[in-house]
This record gives sequence, structure tokens and C-alpha cells, in this order.
Amino acid sequence: MEAEAARRAAGIYPVDILEDDPERLWEAGLAYYATLRERVRSSSEVFSLPTGEQVKLEDSSVCFCTVHRDEPQHKILVLVNPQDTKTVVAVYIKGCWWSTEDVLRTSDPAREGLMKVQSFGERIVLFILNVIIFGRLERNLDDDDMFFLPHSVKEQAKILWRNGAAVGFYTTKMKGGLCGDGTGACYALPVFDTVFVRRRHRRQGLGLAMLRDFCETFKGDEALGVSSPISPAMYRVCRKFLMSHPEERGRLWEVEPPGAWGQRVSIWLKIQLQHASLPN
Repeated sequence: MEAEAARRAAGIYPVDILEDDPERLWEAGLAYYATLRERVRSSSEVFSLPTGEQVKLEDSSVCFCTVHRDEPQHKILVLVNPQDTKTVVAVYIKGCWWSTEDVLRTSDPAREGLMKVQSFGERIVLFILNVIIFGRLERNLDDDDMFFLPHSVKEQAKILWRNGAAVGFYTTKMKGGLCGDGTGACYALPVFDTVFVRRRHRRQGLGLAMLRDFCETFKGDEALGVSSPISPAMYRVCRKFLMSHPEERGRLWEVEPPGAWGQRVSIWLKIQLQHASLPN
């Protein structure tokens, strides 16, 4: 754990130092996992969580996670909570363990605001935000939150960086891109697909900023989609955005793939109808 502490003290984080070589990362994880299996059960090596809790490093407390749903060979070695084996607490990168919060941090001041996901390190950040933070830690199973599967390796995404940490993301289905495996249908328009903002950063206009960025990115397109079904929270974002940007009211549609005209519903019209149905 000394190497991890030294790198954290130096302000170095995985996304800043990880090469674009998923196979090499997987091989390093395999080699480390083999050493864990060879150790005697009396090994005292542990990983200390930010809460002070310690997790023993042994083969029963680690597993491999697939980063992309369509590239099963792209795997990372993770450490799980012994009390909840579906909750990941650390990731093995560059020869040491990093807490999930440290995996989401950056020492690069240029990483600020919405930035397109390009490197494999950023793909891991996207995976942590999507599958681990949202999927296990910050998802309220009793409300209407959407559930996101691991993204495709070809998924177009932007991560929202704020004060040295990844706090959210959104993904886009590109016009002309295939709707999914086993189908020849292609998206007829760009689609704002999945979106997430960490709980402590909500109600600060970040969802609104992501929707605005999406519309500006595709300002040359006459029609833009938002994936159906739209959550209640996303409807509130759309309403606020369209109230302040009337020029976008005719462009935003709730769509089912592939987004042909018969699969589109005007978001602004739905907002107006919902408003009209409310009691005075």
C-alpha cells in the first residue's frame, strides 16, 4: 500500500498515467491474481478504505469485471466489500490498488467541464461512474431511476469533470450508428441516451449543462432525440431547458430506436399537455 499512498501524495491518479492498452492491464491483473492464490491464508496484507475499514487482500475478495458489454476481453481486477460482494471498493491499476474515488480523480487541470471520452483510462472512469457509483452506491431502487448496463466500447460519451474529479457523464447514440447487435437498423438522428450526475452534485444545473452541450454539439441537425423512456428527473431538465431555449423546442424528440418519424414524440408538446392536465 506504500506505492498507492506515495502516488496519492504526489497527486497522481490512474486516468493520468494509464496507457491505452487494455490487454496489458488485464494481463497484469491476471499475474497479480495468481500471486494472491499462491499466498498462504495467514497473509496480513490489507487495503484501507477511506472510512478506515480494512479489506484483506486475498483471492476470495477480488474478481474481474468486464468494462465493455461488447468486448468481454477488456477486464479489470477489482476488490469487493466482503459484506457486499457486488460493491467494488478498489481497482488494481499500475501495480497497486486504488479506491474507486481515486480512480475518479485527476491531477490534470485541463480536465475540467465536459470532455469526450477517448482513452482507456477514461473508459474505466465511465465504467466506475456508470456501473459502480450509479449501479450500486447511488441508485435508489424505490424510485424511477433508470438502470444502465456497461457501455459499448464504441459508445460516444462525455465525462463531466469538476474540481479534479469526475462527477457525471452522458452518452450519445450517433446518427447512422447501429441500434444494437443483431440488427441492421441505424439511428436516424443523434440521441441523448444515458445521463448521470453524482448525488452530491445534483440541483446545480449540471444535467441542464449536459443537455445544452448535446444540442450545441449537433447544432447542424434539424432533429435531436432523447432516449425513451425519459425519467421524471430528465423531464424536469428538458422542461427547464426548453423554457429558456425556445429555439430548440422543435428539435427535441423523445424517441424509440431507430428514431424514424413514427417513433418520435415532441418533448415540448408532452410538457405542454402535462401542464394543461394539472389542476388549477
